[in-house]
Amino acid sequence: MNFLAHLYLTPPTPGGRIGSFLGDHVKGPLERAPYDAEIVSAIRLHRAVDTFTDSHPLVTASKARLSAARRRYAGIIVDICYDHFLAQAWDEYHAKPLEAFVGEVYRDLSASTVALPSGLAAMIPRLVEYDWLTSYRELHGIARALDGMGHRIWHAGALVGAVTEIEDHYEALRADFTAYFPELVAEVSQHARAIDVEGGTA
Repeated sequence: MNFLAHLYLTPPTPGGRIGSFLGDHVKGPLERAPYDAEIVSAIRLHRAVDTFTDSHPLVTASKARLSAARRRYAGIIVDICYDHFLAQAWDEYHAKPLEAFVGEVYRDLSASTVALPSGLAAMIPRLVEYDWLTSYRELHGIARALDGMGHRIWHAGALVGAVTEIEDHYEALRADFTAYFPELVAEVSQHARAIDVEGGTA
């Protein structure tokens, strides 16, 4: 899943939100990671979400809808596409309006003093300034995200113009997401219950 979905699923706290972003940047065991327990828990949740997503048959079906020319980047395209569908249907999943939720996220990220990897530290101000998260609601926001990645990553030029893949299979991809996302939410709830039991708070 991409940024918005991870933020939706993580605890709505500054540490939870920072950990949500760190999930793609922190590798290896977390026992000695230089972060507090709340951030480490969010990183673990991020990893659990990615593992569940990568092996889910509906996500696999979405990736298979894309052309062979872009199949190598199907995971990235589908992740960002699913953020689009989440943003589009946000009111069905969250009681707080998208703009209000995103505003809280931006405030927490901007106020954080946690030391971040250089790539993430450079990205977050751009994410806030250009309002990436709200822009995902529109296809042009998704196009900008994919094109930007295609230009930034030297081997990922096939992402430029990849929004056409989403447009070509829009309704089928939306059906995949609509069926998949409640299963992911249920998986995250189960993950949280397991953490409570391990921590002795159940």
